Amino acid sequence: MQRRFFAEPPETVAPMLLGKLLARCTPAGWLAGRIVEVEAYLGPHITDTPDPAAHSFRGVTPRNSVMFGPPGHVYVYFIYGMYYCVNVTCEPEGKAGAILVRALEPVLGLEAMAINRGLSANTSPAKLTGGPGRLCQALSITRPEHNGLDFLDSASPLQLRQDEWLPGPIEVTPRIGIRHAADLPLRFALADNSCVSRIRSV
Repeated sequence: MQRRFFAEPPETVAPMLLGKLLARCTPAGWLAGRIVEVEAYLGPHITDTPDPAAHSFRGVTPRNSVMFGPPGHVYVYFIYGMYYCVNVTCEPEGKAGAILVRALEPVLGLEAMAINRGLSANTSPAKLTGGPGRLCQALSITRPEHNGLDFLDSASPLQLRQDEWLPGPIEVTPRIGIRHAADLPLRFALADNSCVSRIRSV
């Protein structure tokens, strides 16, 4: 994947991320899942469609500074005092678009993912990575370790990769679990995929 792939508005990049692989290098080997659900969050430079649900809405802070940097980087935040969520930065530097990865379909390292989630080895894939908090637990993604990394760096322990797999139909809906700008159709998911998260998933 090339840097220019990410240097577009989040609502453009988000559906194109579906079917790509999110890969995590651990001491025990690689874990990977196919992206099946994402949400786009618009940068503060968008004035005709304000997005107060975006972490960048009020400008640069120490917490969100990665969002204002180069595209194709990792932005991780912490919610509910319990869960990490991983995002992909997009737009040219300074514009702070981002895409939340909401769900993966596990493809490599399912046993390790189950251990990371504290679940049995025969747990369904949806319970492993069907939600933004779940997938970060399954892949052991944290803010201290991964925030600010470059997804395109071959030495990075967290990478986005592309293979020959082609996604099927895509459904577009409003985003899940937010109060602001909740009507914007910025959630993209592979239709009928069993790992797509539900409203109560984290």
